[in-house]
Amino acid sequence: MKEISIGEFARRSRLSLKALRLYDKRGVLMPSRVDQASGYRYYDTAQLDQARLVVMMRQLQLPLAAIKELLACDPADAAERIAAHWREVESAHDARRELADYLVSRLSGKRPVMYEVAVREMPERSLLCLKRNVDEQGQWAFGKQFFGIMRERPLPKIEGREGAVFCIQWGWVGADSDGPVEWCKPVPQAEADALAEQYPQLTLRTEPAHGEVFVALPAAWGPAQWQIAIESVQAWEQEHEDEDVRLALTPEDLGLRITYLATGPVTDPVPDCDFALPFVLER
Repeated sequence: MKEISIGEFARRSRLSLKALRLYDKRGVLMPSRVDQASGYRYYDTAQLDQARLVVMMRQLQLPLAAIKELLACDPADAAERIAAHWREVESAHDARRELADYLVSRLSGKRPVMYEVAVREMPERSLLCLKRNVDEQGQWAFGKQFFGIMRERPLPKIEGREGAVFCIQWGWVGADSDGPVEWCKPVPQAEADALAEQYPQLTLRTEPAHGEVFVALPAAWGPAQWQIAIESVQAWEQEHEDEDVRLALTPEDLGLRITYLATGPVTDPVPDCDFALPFVLER
């Protein structure tokens, strides 16, 4: 192996000096030697292949932390992880395409397809909750954290929809906005106080009895399906204006929610679920 300067390594790898310094700082691609007196970085020519891998992985929009892990993996394992990442990218692209089609139809004056709306009654429930402000990238990690708590120390099961885990989005979470998100697990009321003591990271609260308007979401739902669900529910509200129905959309109410099925098969990566909005009668 031949040792070369950072400038020569940058030229051969087609990476900028700025990128190489960043990769060194993040532990992704570190020089083989740093001169203690001058601070100059030197690389082995054998690292050029690794540098090219980093370039290709960045073109797939993999974050540096993920690239660092992949470079340390067995090649076969790394290949599988990259394949899984690309499947997620394609799924996200399909979801954006559906949203674009939906927007084109709406702006062209075409009536979009609506989901079937149903109504259910939910009883008063004791909930163990975890609430946090998250951005678009952080919300799935937050959900995984909550389900991780449930797997480590499973809580008593309540049968039926009223026992299902659900996630409340108190504010819009998107590319330009973070918002409060709250994960909730109903627990038996008689055991609620004792269970809360066993889960100090969770907050115990009581949700009042209420009605919910809901639509079933497809297994592979994305932004387009989410928007259609919202508009389907809003259309239902308009149809029931004479009955003095008001959807509960404000923070002091009960919040927009996704309810994850308590029973039945779970799809990967997103469990079967429905979109629901609580409502009140203003008579």
